[in-house]
Amino acid sequence: MKPSCLLSVLLACLVCASWGARADDLSVAVAANFTAPMKQIATDFEKNTGHKLLVSYGATGKFYAQIKNGAPFEVLLSADDDIPAKLVKEGAAVSGSQFTYALGKLVLWSSRPAVVDAQGLVLKSGDFKHIALANPKLAPYGAAAVQTLQALGVYDSLSPKFVTGENITQTHQFVSTGNALLGFVALSQVLVNGKIEGSSWVVPAKLYTPIRQDAVILENGKGKPAAEALMKYLQSATATAVVKSFGYELP
Repeated sequence: MKPSCLLSVLLACLVCASWGARADDLSVAVAANFTAPMKQIATDFEKNTGHKLLVSYGATGKFYAQIKNGAPFEVLLSADDDIPAKLVKEGAAVSGSQFTYALGKLVLWSSRPAVVDAQGLVLKSGDFKHIALANPKLAPYGAAAVQTLQALGVYDSLSPKFVTGENITQTHQFVSTGNALLGFVALSQVLVNGKIEGSSWVVPAKLYTPIRQDAVILENGKGKPAAEALMKYLQSATATAVVKSFGYELP
């Protein structure tokens, strides 16, 4: 082999070795409502940084319990801002790392057309057997649904018709499969190319506490370059464009 060729091979090996030393796996817990945008963000992040994300999706309340019980998550993308703040206060997350990556929107949705009207008056008619919502004790979107029903004065009359999902993903499944004619889900779950199939009512933000979705580095991820890289990437123009494309707002 010519010296010049040998030098090229050695340099390539050094680059690969350096890249491998920098690249790392990162365990990330992500709120179920953020599943679709996170999948896109994760692909772009891995392509741009070389780090690999090991992502779990679920209810924020459950993640909190798992983290407190020693689950090896390194970053949390919560469906609210309370849980990250609580984890920081309890010493389970890194102080100063918390920020809002999205503002969520609640929508009353049916997979069938002409079921949900544009003003949500169907809630007052009660002309349905079941209405789905996420467990309000575990999922912020479920809590927002309860606040909405209470604000409209229909919570007591509709509560016997509740079908409760463990998280917002299961809630969406209840409605999409017809087990519940309608239900409260995240706008991001039903918005496809700027349109919503079926019928829907985007709930006015004044009816529920703002859904500030915060990210935070957990103690397991403290000082880890991959964790810091993800937090930085979530605030990049590329990532925020994805976030907005799924119907979220930014702070």
